[in-house]
Amino acid sequence: MICTRSLLFFSLIMLFKSYVAWFGVFDDGPSWAIMLKELPFILLIFCLIEWFATKRKLMIYTIFNLLLTAIFFAVIIYYKYYGVIVTYKALEQVNQVTAVSNSVFSLIDPQYLLIFTDVLVFGYLLFRNKSARSWKQAIRRPANKKIVACLFSISLLITSLNIYTNRGSFNEVVKAEQMGIFNYEAYTLFNQKKAELIPAEEITQERINELKGLSENTADALQLNGALKGKNLIIIQMESLQNFLVHLKIDGQEITPNLNKLVQDSTYFSHFYHQVGQGNTSDAEFVVNTSYYVPPEGAAVQTYVDKVLPSLPRLLKDEGYNTATFHTNVVEFWNRGELYSSLGFDHYYDKSFFGEEDTVFFGASDHVLYQKTAEKLEEMDQEVNPFYAQVISMSAHHPFTLPEEKMTLPLPERYDDTFVGNYIRAQHYADAELGTFIADLKNRGVWDNSVVVLYGDHVGLPTTSLDDEDLSLLNEILGHPYDYSDMINIPFVIASSGVTPEGEQKQIGGQVDILPTVANLLGISLEDHIHFGQDLLNQKDYNLLPERYYLPTGSFVNSNEVFISGSGFDDGEHHLLKNMQETDHITTENDFYHALSLLDLSHSYISQLPIKQ
Repeated sequence: MICTRSLLFFSLIMLFKSYVAWFGVFDDGPSWAIMLKELPFILLIFCLIEWFATKRKLMIYTIFNLLLTAIFFAVIIYYKYYGVIVTYKALEQVNQVTAVSNSVFSLIDPQYLLIFTDVLVFGYLLFRNKSARSWKQAIRRPANKKIVACLFSISLLITSLNIYTNRGSFNEVVKAEQMGIFNYEAYTLFNQKKAELIPAEEITQERINELKGLSENTADALQLNGALKGKNLIIIQMESLQNFLVHLKIDGQEITPNLNKLVQDSTYFSHFYHQVGQGNTSDAEFVVNTSYYVPPEGAAVQTYVDKVLPSLPRLLKDEGYNTATFHTNVVEFWNRGELYSSLGFDHYYDKSFFGEEDTVFFGASDHVLYQKTAEKLEEMDQEVNPFYAQVISMSAHHPFTLPEEKMTLPLPERYDDTFVGNYIRAQHYADAELGTFIADLKNRGVWDNSVVVLYGDHVGLPTTSLDDEDLSLLNEILGHPYDYSDMINIPFVIASSGVTPEGEQKQIGGQVDILPTVANLLGISLEDHIHFGQDLLNQKDYNLLPERYYLPTGSFVNSNEVFISGSGFDDGEHHLLKNMQETDHITTENDFYHALSLLDLSHSYISQLPIKQ
């Protein structure tokens, strides 16, 4: 019976850790249901130890205790950053995670480290403490096989029922809560069945437009077609830039004065949303340059870069453009070398070009980025052919702890040592460097020859990363509770020589829409280019934007709201968009399934593209 007691003892320890994990992940926290959702899986593991481990049983218990604890810890931290439940497939991101370790460590609340305390204690007992010898000897004794067999059978039945009855949920967080975290991890590990691809011949632009709700006459509109033909194209991707910063003042100080001026003098889309996946910044580069969605699992730079991707660089090269991309980190970060090859860029400029002067996080600062990029763009502007340059800003990166000399914005004391305060100061610095870049381009004569596109790459302040103090500050700034419609809302600006409309445009858009919008302005035909976005200056009445990450599967944005899926459509959440004009559209289950279908079409189409040689 001693050994059976040891099984229950370790199981109770893991049960306590289950409560800690549920506090960190699920809105409703833990409940008595954990006894039926987490404990049976734990008992399965420990029953197997009792059956098969005849020696070093305490060590084996300690190892599995550590492994299960590490899973809980990874689930908590990943959820706080991404808002979804981590699975074994995230192991592909290990190299990237180590590169952004500051971001990861910033999410670790001390209380979550307590779940490792018992592992340290048992490790000490196991290797150092002679007084534990009698316990080690006791734990080696054979367990009561009948009790272990009974526990195993009951646990297997309950675990199987938890997985089988809840496998149909769309929302991964809901699914994990319904199954139990360990059951969900096991389900994703053993559920290797891949969805059948839609045949390539069935993927047409007409079908995509129909699912998106674009009428035939709207899809054919060509207002402003070729209005900027022959201009250079400069796309500036701003790190973690969210839309609520536009025109924001704190104690009378503008947070982003240069962006505010650009917004005022340019075409500014205020209801514009990110559509990134696990690859964050690199996924934004992929979506903007292809008008496709990110893959169902993993980052685009890990899943799709073996393909020859139809892209904005290739469309522009066919028009005689030179193409280049600028990023201050090493090109291997997030597999960008392969991404840029797949997209068809002529040149990339990375750390080897920008050097290590004035580094911030993992690359040269925005100051260095913009200064050296402006010099190179002036050279490119002197050539006969126009150019397309993609410029990736990076200094305002999570966790937003810039060097003190770059934190020049004085804020009220209540913002000190807060995540929100650091974010606002970092964005103020990024905005100042953006203003310098714009002035430099104008002085060099590049600005007038170019159309400049600017947007945020992804959310900077995920709701799951914020504590009560941060949420209170955001509520004060916004005048309403901070929610999903604020979180994924990023600015999108088109600056040109007075051809496009100035001021705020309130139609709904997403990163997938940038390619078709820019292509129309530059007079580039998309007749033979499958794309999932729409021209925002022509197709204004309705939009449907599927989301994959930071929001669960089945979530989308349409002209009324951000919809967050539940088990399906009926138990989903509806978050109305702020300051929107009233529309006649009512969100229905068709929107839900159309959004899912669009994601399937995109993945199927890319999966059947030619392999890169």
